Amino acid sequence: MTTPAAPLIAATGLTKHFPLGRRMFGPRRAVHAVNGIDFEVAVGETYALVGESGCGKTTTARMVLGLEGVTAGALRFHGKPVAELDAAERARFRRRVQVVFQDSNASLNPRKTLRQILGTALTVSGALRGASRAEVRERVVRLLTDVGLTPAESFLDRLPHELSGGQRQRVGIARALAPEPEFVIADEPVSALDISVRAQILTLLARIQRERGVAFLLISHDLAVVRNVAERVGVMYLGRIIETGPVGAVFARPVHPYTAALVDATPLPDPRPEVRARDHVDIRGDVPSPVSLPPGCAFHPRCPIAVERCRSVVPELVPLPDDPGVSVACHRAEERLAGLALPTVSAAHRPRPQEDPA
Repeated sequence: MTTPAAPLIAATGLTKHFPLGRRMFGPRRAVHAVNGIDFEVAVGETYALVGESGCGKTTTARMVLGLEGVTAGALRFHGKPVAELDAAERARFRRRVQVVFQDSNASLNPRKTLRQILGTALTVSGALRGASRAEVRERVVRLLTDVGLTPAESFLDRLPHELSGGQRQRVGIARALAPEPEFVIADEPVSALDISVRAQILTLLARIQRERGVAFLLISHDLAVVRNVAERVGVMYLGRIIETGPVGAVFARPVHPYTAALVDATPLPDPRPEVRARDHVDIRGDVPSPVSLPPGCAFHPRCPIAVERCRSVVPELVPLPDDPGVSVACHRAEERLAGLALPTVSAAHRPRPQEDPA
């Protein structure tokens, strides 16, 4: 019997709290940025984290990269805890896990040319340590060509400010690919780009994954991007994953009211009649403070179907009975599936009757 391969990246109970200054009276407070999340990313897979700003997506990415310490929980790389890696294994981990930052303008050194930026990434990472200048130049040209900056020779001596936003993002992708990684975190890689350029960058990422077998952790608030790029998705709210599963299943039948609200907020150019007529989730109020999380389900102050249990008991992320691939943290998940716990329909969202063309 063949033993299933360990996931490339696996997080278990991953938690990050940022302590605040001490108060004269009372316990010390903290910002609860990430509150015990579990997820796995397989080799060659794209897993997306979505949610509102401040829900903990980027903090999660920074913990995976090692840029933030972990308050609690464990992170595994190829089945081995990252905290237990020796010096050689940690160097390999840093080389195999790379990132494409959201702000390409801020993430590139404005004083260095593309030849220097990519050459440094190649030599410092160890991918071309000890190589001659000619070998480094040849690899830089190949990287620029791979990300669609051609003719590559004309870009070697350009500075970042001489490039467009889409071109800078391609340089960021090339820099991430320089150490030949297995896993790349893409933090809002297309949010600051025009629609046409977004399509080009997403097509580029898909080609890189297809050709190199790179796995991606996609951080995004754009569900349209996630729908077209990722295989699986995790929906975050106030530092917790409240629904996760295959993208098609989660978006076609969102069970958690917050997921339904996110899907409902995605504009459709010409929605089908059944989409126009479905119940729309009407969320009111603001996101609670991460310094003082509400008891029970963190979403209950804004949830249109919350009951007393939601206000006192934190729901566990459990698989759906009829779809084990999807897991939901909601006390009323089974009622939602049975159509017995439907949110109220906002008058503003009610479908208008079709006018008689006559």
